[in-house]
Amino acid sequence: MAPVSSVGEAVARIAYLSSDVVLSVQPALGLDSEFSKHLHTFAARQSPGVVAKNTPEVHAIRHNVDPFLSTFQPLRSGKLVSVTTASSTLLSSIPHLYKLAQYPVVIHVSLHPLNYPDYSEITAIRQSGFTFLQSETLQESQDIALSAHALAIKSGKGVIHFFDVTNSKDDDAIPVEDGELVRKLLDIDAARGYQSSRTMDASLYVDDGRQATITESNLPTINGNPSERGVGSSQVPQSTLKAVSRGGSSVGSSARESSADSRPTISSVTSVDSTSTRPISSEDIYNLLAGIWDDLRAVTGRSYQAFEYTGPSTAESALFIFGSTGLFVDEIRSGGPSDEFSKIGIITARLYRPWLSGRLVEAVPRSVTRIAVLEQIRRKTTKWGPVLLDILSSLKTGPTSAGAPLIVGHQLGYIEPATVRQALRGIFQNLNSANPIQNLEVGIPKPPAGSVREYALEQPKVESAYMKMLVQVFGERLHIANRLDASDAGISAKISSTPEYGFGSLLARMEHRKRFVVEVQDAAKTKDFATDVPQNWLSKWALSAEDPKKSNTIASEVIARLGTDGSRLASQLLSSKALFFKESQWLIGSDAWAYDLGNSGVHHVIASGANINMLIIDSQPYSERAAADAARRKKDIGLYAMNFGNAYVASVAVYSSYTQVLEAMIEADQFNGPSVVVAYLPYNIENDSPLTVLQETKKAVDLGYWPLYRWNPSNEDNGSPNFSLDSERIKKELEEFLRRDNHLSQLMRRHPEFSANLSESYGSEVRTLQKRKAKDAYNRMLEGLYGAPLTVLFASDNGNTETLAKRLANRGKARGLKTTVMAMDDYPLEDLSGEENVVLMTSTAGQGEFPQNGRAFWDAVKDTADLDLSNISFAVFALGDSHYWPRKEDKIYYNKPGKDLDSRIAFLGGKRLTDVGLGDDQHPDGYQTGYGIWEPLLWQALGVDNVEGLPEEAPPITNEDIKIQSNFLRGTIAEGLEDTSTGAIAASDQQLTKFHGTYMQDDRDLRDERKAQGLEPAYAFMIRCRLNGGVATPSQWLQMDSVSSSYGNETMKLTTRQTFQFHGVVKGKLKSAMRGINKALMTTLAACGDVNRNVMVSALPTQSAYHHDVHQVSAKISDHLLPATTAYHEIWLKDEDDKKTKVGGDAIVDQEPLYGPTYLPRKFKITIAIPPHNDTDVYAHDVGLIAIKGSSGRLDGFNVLAGGGMGVTHNNKKTYPRTGSMLGYASADQVHIVCEKIMLVQRDHGDRKNRKHARLKYTIDDMGVDVFRIKVEELLGFKFDEPRPFEFTSNIDTFGWQKDEFGMNHHTFFIENGRVEDTAEFPMKTGLREIAKVHKGEFRLTGNQHLCLSGVPDDDLERIKEMMKQYKLDNLQFSGLRLSSSACVAFPTCGLAMAESERYLPVLISKLEDCLEENGLRQDSIVMRMTGCPNGCARPWLAEVAFVGKAYGAYNMYLGGGYHGQRLNKLYRSSIQEEEILEIMKPLLKRYALERQEGERFGDFTIRIGMIKPTTEGKTFHDDVAEEESDAEA
Repeated sequence: MAPVSSVGEAVARIAYLSSDVVLSVQPALGLDSEFSKHLHTFAARQSPGVVAKNTPEVHAIRHNVDPFLSTFQPLRSGKLVSVTTASSTLLSSIPHLYKLAQYPVVIHVSLHPLNYPDYSEITAIRQSGFTFLQSETLQESQDIALSAHALAIKSGKGVIHFFDVTNSKDDDAIPVEDGELVRKLLDIDAARGYQSSRTMDASLYVDDGRQATITESNLPTINGNPSERGVGSSQVPQSTLKAVSRGGSSVGSSARESSADSRPTISSVTSVDSTSTRPISSEDIYNLLAGIWDDLRAVTGRSYQAFEYTGPSTAESALFIFGSTGLFVDEIRSGGPSDEFSKIGIITARLYRPWLSGRLVEAVPRSVTRIAVLEQIRRKTTKWGPVLLDILSSLKTGPTSAGAPLIVGHQLGYIEPATVRQALRGIFQNLNSANPIQNLEVGIPKPPAGSVREYALEQPKVESAYMKMLVQVFGERLHIANRLDASDAGISAKISSTPEYGFGSLLARMEHRKRFVVEVQDAAKTKDFATDVPQNWLSKWALSAEDPKKSNTIASEVIARLGTDGSRLASQLLSSKALFFKESQWLIGSDAWAYDLGNSGVHHVIASGANINMLIIDSQPYSERAAADAARRKKDIGLYAMNFGNAYVASVAVYSSYTQVLEAMIEADQFNGPSVVVAYLPYNIENDSPLTVLQETKKAVDLGYWPLYRWNPSNEDNGSPNFSLDSERIKKELEEFLRRDNHLSQLMRRHPEFSANLSESYGSEVRTLQKRKAKDAYNRMLEGLYGAPLTVLFASDNGNTETLAKRLANRGKARGLKTTVMAMDDYPLEDLSGEENVVLMTSTAGQGEFPQNGRAFWDAVKDTADLDLSNISFAVFALGDSHYWPRKEDKIYYNKPGKDLDSRIAFLGGKRLTDVGLGDDQHPDGYQTGYGIWEPLLWQALGVDNVEGLPEEAPPITNEDIKIQSNFLRGTIAEGLEDTSTGAIAASDQQLTKFHGTYMQDDRDLRDERKAQGLEPAYAFMIRCRLNGGVATPSQWLQMDSVSSSYGNETMKLTTRQTFQFHGVVKGKLKSAMRGINKALMTTLAACGDVNRNVMVSALPTQSAYHHDVHQVSAKISDHLLPATTAYHEIWLKDEDDKKTKVGGDAIVDQEPLYGPTYLPRKFKITIAIPPHNDTDVYAHDVGLIAIKGSSGRLDGFNVLAGGGMGVTHNNKKTYPRTGSMLGYASADQVHIVCEKIMLVQRDHGDRKNRKHARLKYTIDDMGVDVFRIKVEELLGFKFDEPRPFEFTSNIDTFGWQKDEFGMNHHTFFIENGRVEDTAEFPMKTGLREIAKVHKGEFRLTGNQHLCLSGVPDDDLERIKEMMKQYKLDNLQFSGLRLSSSACVAFPTCGLAMAESERYLPVLISKLEDCLEENGLRQDSIVMRMTGCPNGCARPWLAEVAFVGKAYGAYNMYLGGGYHGQRLNKLYRSSIQEEEILEIMKPLLKRYALERQEGERFGDFTIRIGMIKPTTEGKTFHDDVAEEESDAEA
């Protein structure tokens, strides 16, 4: 093991080994302290401790959030706690230290600032009751840290171990601690005694009366003093102490030795007959410590004592140093025997408190006649230094005072290494003078700039979102009183950033403005201006000085008039011209302000009633530990402020609702009084990714941990409710507040859809109770049945395992067994040992992980040590894919959950009914092959294999069954929408709603937390519009914007199929959202489902007339192939009276002349590309139409492609992507009929039994292209003409401004991955909304998820450009790679996603852009696409480089696609993560820059250099891949 090279590491190692919980106090969560890096490394490795029963816990805590409060809960729970911190936290924690001193807590303190620490932070807390130990060298830090923990355990009292790291910065490395020595010194029995104790709950702010005591019972004594070797509060058995001599030295690299121990040896051992309990005394502490040091010396030879003396035994002068000793010791020891300082002794306090005068007297040689006391105390509050007073009281009083040495105090300032000898001469010159000067300053009081290192206060980057929003909203009006970059003369940043300082400065500023208003009023009445003009304007301004809008509008005019007046009075007023503007005044704080309101300015601001705004950012992520903290050590500032009654209060979260944050900031500014906006921004470290912050925010808001609301007392004046809830769940404390004033009932009346959530207190869903009730109810139902019991438990992600488990249970029931079936996580584990027969079935998720609803069960089974399963019989069946992980070293992941479960249950005593069954997706019938072998063996083992008269099982319901039984897509959708007991709809209806343009989804970011709370998933719906050719009017854009804000998650997605998509629409809002869309004369019918979907068209901004021709054809095709069912109108568009339908009458049975009652076998997609732009990926769709321009320059007809398709299943070589095959040419007036006939051939010949083989591409490959063409031509009644020539040059968008043939202007915006939203950095959604209000042309959505603002006349051009600049919509300064990228939605809403896509691709590109820049590729277009699963929504198989999700964080990498979208790519690497992606891409990009040929595209390059082979057709997609997938199973 590597040696220990720093004090921080040495101490961290000991603290970790000796504690149950280590609190790592850090300047910021992303900024390490001296200890934190080492502590987090140990925790990440799950390294074992010595005293901890389980792995020690390490918690990082910011230094400004009252960190010592976090010690009480674990200490009172019987956990041994240590704290690693800088000394800067000590003074503010004094109230806690007095209580903590009575607990066995160890605080390791690194003295700060580094290079010149302030020891006054130690002396200021010396009376707190702690034991104080000091170390100076690296070796001492290890030994004294261990001594501190041993002493805390033995004494039951707190110990503070402090040190200056600069003392040992040049020490040689030391060996790691001796494990056996650690175990010997730490009294494990005493530690276990404390760990088994618990302190009754007590308030943090009231002393619980705890006192460390010791029980004496026949204890041995040292010279009459009992010697305790046990933990405080415990009885210590009689023992015998041997008389020992002390010798040896404390080894340090700077030759700082310890002298021989001056403590007297034990002369006799006597017994004390009485038994009594008493508080631990100072002498007890010393005796316990002496025993620890005896044991340490016996093993290591290193000895320690309360006061260390080094130097000659005949020294006459000595230094007592309480400060940075290193420079002095090294300087004195560096000289020879004749050196001027060779006869000087040095004294230091190893045990600073308790201060034992007798030990000091014993340590100082009698020859010493003069002692210079050096105290490194920067905050001097008394004339005499505290250490000087200690020494005087020890040596100048009592029996030893006669002949005591002369003691002279010195204040130790900053000393440069080069001036140490000079400083020593000055000290001894003063000491040896006839009249020495007391408190002489040595060195300089303040160190030179840059010589002292201290942590600087800075705002975390992740918090900049709120700052940017303030700037956006208030602009030049914004004034932040306590901003970190303010230059306040003589005031430190630490003080000037506090709420107290900011509040005071704002009061002064407000008073200054009041005086200025009076000054202006007086000036308006004088005749001292050169003209009368300023007076009129000043009068206007004075009348509206307190109105921000009016006064700020007039202010500019006033300043302009004063500027041209030239009078002395005008100049005088202009000297304070900033005061003409009514500022929006803010204090910015963090959740550090929430820990003790009485000591912060928050209370004072609210109580003052002053018109001041506070933005307080809370960064604590939601966790069970934080939510369940009974002591509520962190105050709810929002509730605190509401209880005052005079303050505006808002609780906001920018990553949940950007709009609500804006509303809150504006309302806070308008409120005449104090305003408090508590803003959520959770992060684990300050540089957390926005994705992590988003996920944490969603969990907290969804579960009610962070409710969104606004409280405005001024609303009473206009009859509006004070409280406005902006999220669906509230927590218990907020509920109680609302109940008090009857606000809750009002709220429930206004929001009946939330009533169930509002009426439940946060945290009341007890998961264990739900499991118990469910199982008990099922057992009661089975009581009357006969037969052996069979419990079937499943873990399933995609539903296959759940279906299989339920089918097995039904079959067991038919064989006479009493069967129970439930998800593993729903089963109460404590019942498992009482079962008789158990079957466990699990699929495989991610990297050999359990599915979501089995993870808690597995964790419990895996970690338990006392679960006896010797009475149960069990069987396991596992579902997986043997080819999913191609590398041999990863084959262990194949069916790993099932194999692990089988081994663990057997290890716990279970008896196997059968060997573990393995279902493999690679078998001909998938998992059914293995299952068909395993199930009969199970029945045989249970003795029910030969049961006669088993009922015939109904075949599983397929999508075809659902469609035919749906009454033309009605199903029970209408009834499901009315069911308010759940946010979901029936499984069959989930298939049918796709035809209506909506998918049921759930928020996967919230699955785990909601499950832990006993809640159903956060169900919501995605709605997709049908938008012919991607063209929308400005009014339609505004309506879509409104729908997204009113009913969705406040964002819009521009899809890869040129339409609008909305996410997060809850069931209760679904019908309203559908009506909102239809209000814009748009529809969602057939946007999804087994029908023809949205028809795409190239955006083509430069040829408007031609685009119009093509768009007309697309509309004709779309309308012609639209389903005829009236179910859509009946379900979604009924009038308010719910009786009359707007369209479709009261039809009971529809007709579908094109589709028939079962519609198509699978989805059907049509796209139109206009050469030379293949921006719609014409080869990727079921029907691809290539527009052919006639001699007139207008549309003539189309080349027709058929059989394109992107959907694939990982490692299933029967599935593959395919590019469309050329059928021939058709005229523009015939093409809609051609599309119909192609669709009809697919309707009649497509595979309706296997949905993975149901797309048109497989139909064509099964038939052959020629046969398929003939069948289409038979239906058409004519043959295709020969295809016309065409050429594609690109399949990406052309960004920026372009003109068409009519002189109209068109601008294509870059909308990354199609997500239209507002963020603090980029208010895109707001900007596009404002532009839509004035724009007269069109909005064209592109197939690459971008947006073209079409038809801007020259007269409007400058206005549009100004608006674009205002909202940052004119920025196109992106890399060519980013501009050419595309990603699907994936997490958190897509149920099929295996990995991130939309949220991750921008991050990955950012990590490649430096490489692009270095190699001159920044402007080069390289088509990169990413999807979260192999369904191919972003058409990844045609990209030059693509990443397709395989598991969370893992992707298959594909290379070699055609730049024009004409060639499929091929697998290059499977299941790689970011590190490997970057390792491949960076060298490849460099090679491309150096070796490419003129005009050679990236995809072509990868083929030419042999990295990948070209894919010539879909059927060869899996051939000749760069990384073969091995069939071998590990």
